[in-house]
Amino acid sequence: MWSTFLVTDEEGRTVGPAAGTVGGIAPGGPAQGGGGLAGLMSGRSTFGGNKRRRTTSPGNAMTEAQEGKIKLAFFVAIVGMVLTVLGVGTEFWVELSPKKNFYNNQTCLTAHYGLWKGCTKTLWVADIDPERESCGPAELPGESNCTYFKFFTTGENAVMFQKTTQKNLNVATAMLALLSLFLMVMGAVCITMSLSKEILFFLKPASVCFILSGVLVLLSLMVFHQSVLAFLASDHTVPLHHELSWSVSCIGCAGAVLIVGGILFLLLALPCSPWQRCFPQMDSSSNS
Repeated sequence: MWSTFLVTDEEGRTVGPAAGTVGGIAPGGPAQGGGGLAGLMSGRSTFGGNKRRRTTSPGNAMTEAQEGKIKLAFFVAIVGMVLTVLGVGTEFWVELSPKKNFYNNQTCLTAHYGLWKGCTKTLWVADIDPERESCGPAELPGESNCTYFKFFTTGENAVMFQKTTQKNLNVATAMLALLSLFLMVMGAVCITMSLSKEILFFLKPASVCFILSGVLVLLSLMVFHQSVLAFLASDHTVPLHHELSWSVSCIGCAGAVLIVGGILFLLLALPCSPWQRCFPQMDSSSNS
């Protein structure tokens, strides 16, 4: 005779042909066991286990639309992280240059430094724009000499153009930058866990990490500017023209992008969309 087969759906319930049927077909009637066969053919049940399905329970799992939004916000945060690493790792935070004819020579000296090292560069006066009064910019070809600061080793201050740096402010700037990088890594770990485990809860600590990292990046920029002003005020023998360079631009943009990314994660972690709460009628009309 026909053997009876059993099908287990995703909730763990057993679906099979009705009692008294042969081969799943009731005598004198249509197939009453078609529900089990339909469940088998629909692909929503599996043999020997349950198929994983995403649910929309807030705080437990995420939908595909939410996952796409999280990945987009994560891309924004990654842009901020890349800009921060680029700015912290380069030495073009500030450029220092006296007047190009200060030494009455065919060459002039310019300098630029960042968090970790400073560089001096000898430029030819003929290569400088005639309308420019100071020596520079540092991108011009010339002989360069770079040395790492000794703030973090022997605690010595650096001397450039007879002016002395303020190591306390420089060290504080570097520590703020490193702390912001640590928070970025922690935020990235939270987002990775949220996407892999499909849990929205990890968005909240990630948003806090990214917002704080952006604030610390901007704060390090402010402290560095104060250190530059203190450096210029340490001696007035050589008048210097100073300007913040492209590394500072990277840091400023990174801080703003990180804060925006953190706010996006915070909005995605909310149980209800702010748009739906503020404009419920408009949202319902657009869905209809």
